[in-house]
Amino acid sequence: MIELNSTLLLEVALDLANSITNEDRFDRLLSSIRKAINCDAVVLLAYQKDQLKPLAIQGLAPDTLGRRFKLSDHPRLSLICTAEQPVRFPSDSTLADPYDGLLLAQDGDLPVHSCMGLPLYSDDQLMGVLTLDSLQPNAFSNIPERTLQLISALSAATLKTAIQLKALEQRAQQAQDLVQELTHEALTRDGGELIGKSPSMMALKSDIQLVAGSDYTVLVLGKTGVGKELVARTVHQLSHRREQPLVYLNCASIPETLAESELFGHTKGAFSGAEKERPGKFKLADCGTIFLDEVGELPLSVQSKLLRVLQSGEIQPVGKDRVSIVNVRVIAATNRDLAEEVRLGRFRADLYHRLSVYPISVPELKEREDDVLLLAGYFLEVTARKLGIRQLKMRPEVQDALREYSWPGNVRELEHVISRASLKASRNTEQQDIISLTPEDLDFERTLTTESEHNKSLNTGPKHSVSTIRQGLKTMTEVFQKQRIVAALNDNHGNWTQAAKQLDIDRANLARLAKRLGISVEKNIKQ
Repeated sequence: MIELNSTLLLEVALDLANSITNEDRFDRLLSSIRKAINCDAVVLLAYQKDQLKPLAIQGLAPDTLGRRFKLSDHPRLSLICTAEQPVRFPSDSTLADPYDGLLLAQDGDLPVHSCMGLPLYSDDQLMGVLTLDSLQPNAFSNIPERTLQLISALSAATLKTAIQLKALEQRAQQAQDLVQELTHEALTRDGGELIGKSPSMMALKSDIQLVAGSDYTVLVLGKTGVGKELVARTVHQLSHRREQPLVYLNCASIPETLAESELFGHTKGAFSGAEKERPGKFKLADCGTIFLDEVGELPLSVQSKLLRVLQSGEIQPVGKDRVSIVNVRVIAATNRDLAEEVRLGRFRADLYHRLSVYPISVPELKEREDDVLLLAGYFLEVTARKLGIRQLKMRPEVQDALREYSWPGNVRELEHVISRASLKASRNTEQQDIISLTPEDLDFERTLTTESEHNKSLNTGPKHSVSTIRQGLKTMTEVFQKQRIVAALNDNHGNWTQAAKQLDIDRANLARLAKRLGISVEKNIKQ
């Protein structure tokens, strides 16, 4: 018989009282539980509508923290969430185990084992669950109900305390049932969470928490694919404007002739094709937030009018004499060096200083240490649902490869790599139950090397004879041209007109050159 004695209870209470952070508090709770109950894995998960989010783990692969378990896909977790008492599953239960292939103590599929789940309630509301697994069958059969009740109460109290301490930081309110047409759809889609525990990500989250509650203009800086848009959404969702619209505008996607109308609106007949009066994005965002993505692409003629809004809140629709006053918080993002753009005369210095009241730099994935594994775990769970696979996992050598790669395309590239690898792995096996990614499934986008890396390879590569260099000059030139075109298209989100401007080439000539080089115009690329 296993009983939770008073000495252990006192030890747990002191541990929790001495904890500084929620992460530390959760880890001490799990360690104390393992002292009371011998098990190979224990997980604390928070209940979030139709899914469970791991808060702390012991005995499972580290990427488990990045996973989100939809209850409709995991029958054991669903049963625990609908129960009022601890649930002990039979050792020979046929229900799929959500941690199959993830236990550190077991390589491969889980054999017959013990599994138990404790629903955690506070004020009759389910807050989360605690799961315990043991490779020893019937390991939990003789645990007294009183012990489990005490553990449930202790865990629920710990979770409730953590939620209350994080209340100001985690106001996760449900978005309005009807999101306005121009409120960006990203508010409700998958990927609305900043996942990562590296020092650079913790610093980023700290910056977001600090500035979110103010009305400061925010300039989000970072390379393509790092998640600048997600940062903007997070700032809005943590602000006092969160119940108001978040209006999105990609400045690189609008023609220069329509940029002013898109931002500030127009009256009927203001220009050819203006058949009715239309409000601009700033009017739609009144009392809310506007996110100006790729703000560095705005033409100079429009930059002065944007400066006026930032200075006084005044907008003047095209074709209208009167000005209107709006109350809009501005979040802008760019992958360009705006200070250098100012020096080159392509961006107004006064607008730059107005936008950069509070700059936030989003770190590249290669600077985020083991965050790549947490993000990979998240994408694996999402991809498994899309492909109808019960469990996707990574072999240790795959984890090593993900850590070692430089990720020029950042988080966006990681998502694509995981998606492609999962599809390849599922194609190469008939088993759709648990599938492990192998190094052979990975397909890194190595064509997106930077110009400096390309030059380095030319300077440090093997020496060739003059005849060999002459024979390969045409090929080398074409490779370089293709790399620059692909990079420009990526920088401008597939917009061929903007890519042509960046490369200082006529758009029609760019299209012909791309066709000759074998660069296809995909459906998702704007023309």
